[in-house]
Amino acid sequence: MDIILVPGFWLDASSWEAVVPALEAAGHRTHSLTLPGKEAVDASRSGINLQDHIDAVVQVLDGLPGKVVLVGHSGGGAIIHGAVDARPQKVERAIYVDSGPLGEGGVINDELRAVGDDVPLPRWEDFDDADLVDLDDGLRQAFRVRAVPEPRGVAYGKQQLHDERRYDVPATVITCEFPSAMLREWIAAGHPFVAELSRVRDVEYIDLPTGHWPQFTKPKELARAILAAVDRTDVDEA
Repeated sequence: MDIILVPGFWLDASSWEAVVPALEAAGHRTHSLTLPGKEAVDASRSGINLQDHIDAVVQVLDGLPGKVVLVGHSGGGAIIHGAVDARPQKVERAIYVDSGPLGEGGVINDELRAVGDDVPLPRWEDFDDADLVDLDDGLRQAFRVRAVPEPRGVAYGKQQLHDERRYDVPATVITCEFPSAMLREWIAAGHPFVAELSRVRDVEYIDLPTGHWPQFTKPKELARAILAAVDRTDVDEA
């Protein structure tokens, strides 16, 4: 199976480096992406918006034979959902890592502080405690060294969706900061945060208790969770 790995905010393709070996050892082909404007700290982020990141994923998707699995971490969940909407017939499964699908008109996070065209990685003090579970001082230092500002237009841009066939694409949500039972409660209560997720017809949940960056704090466990979702896809196909 071809697996496209989409990083979250402030991260590039290298953020998946501790997860990829297990996926490839299982026989899958991985495609870790560095999205436009995130090539380097000094790259230009002027004019880059959410649709540009979605289009970058779709371009890779279109270049692969057959169906693929999309994996999106954090803000990357909104991006892969846009790609599912653009190419529902090409996506076998969407896997949301501590994230979920962003509905029509939604924004990823327009409360983050922007400096011109950039949204820099905030201070650790600005994150919730749940975000930082298992992210020790060494991992925090390494994260900050590798961090690339997010384009303002991606964080603040509105999601634009067009094809309701996106709800037919199976999804897996890997929950980290809070248990999947809480997500189910929000769906049952009709919480707007999970309105788009509630419309997806086939959703499974995998609990992976840790902070918001499992690719750093629990990469082996994250790889196993992704493989479990992919294996379920293979079983469903059979």
